[in-house]
Amino acid sequence: MADTPLRALVADDEEPALAELVYLLSQDRRIGEIQTASNGPDALKLLQATDLDVVFCDIKMPGLDGIDLARVLSKFASRPQIVFVTAYDEHAVAAFDLEATDYVMKPVRPERLAEAVRRVVTQGAPTALQSPDETEDEVIPVELAGVTRFVQRSTVRYVEAQGDYARLHTGQNSHLVRIPLSTLEERWRDAGFTRIHRSTLVALQHVDEMRVDGGRCAVRVGDDWLPVSRRHTRELRDLLVRSTSLR
Repeated sequence: MADTPLRALVADDEEPALAELVYLLSQDRRIGEIQTASNGPDALKLLQATDLDVVFCDIKMPGLDGIDLARVLSKFASRPQIVFVTAYDEHAVAAFDLEATDYVMKPVRPERLAEAVRRVVTQGAPTALQSPDETEDEVIPVELAGVTRFVQRSTVRYVEAQGDYARLHTGQNSHLVRIPLSTLEERWRDAGFTRIHRSTLVALQHVDEMRVDGGRCAVRVGDDWLPVSRRHTRELRDLLVRSTSLR
């Protein structure tokens, strides 16, 4: 996809915002054909009639909002990538659940939009052509004091369940997200995360030490010692041995 310009759809019910986004995208050599829609139903009609690579979509639109449009697109056999472009940060978690490629806040900065296009290109690149350093690093939107920030999955050391929420622990901070631990376990399994306790998910690459004392197992992740349940101890030991041998 990097050698072929992206076929894009821009959907926004506000004409000035639509025109500005089309202009900014037209300046990016990675973007080719650009189609437009001023509401959700028109966007859906275009998507059903035309093969497109990416949709740059506002969220609050008449008829069919951006979140609902993305839900419909998730049922497509071959769906385009979604980049939400919005003035509202409260939908970031829903966007994450729908596997949106990016979430860009208005007013749109050219450099931020260029980063969104880069993510589209990277995510759409054939896996066989990607080197280990170019594999997708998922970005998780987190909200703190009314501000939406984005945390890279590779910086998450371990995750703790807190009811229907999960707390992501990075090197210096922790972030509460409205995502069940079971969802992250399934979604991040191939990225090296494994369950060590009913309430804990750990990134194998961040495990510094494993200790068994009196039949009780624990692992050290940075400065934190995390208990490992008996049922997960053997599997974790095997995974750590295998991951170490591959480094």
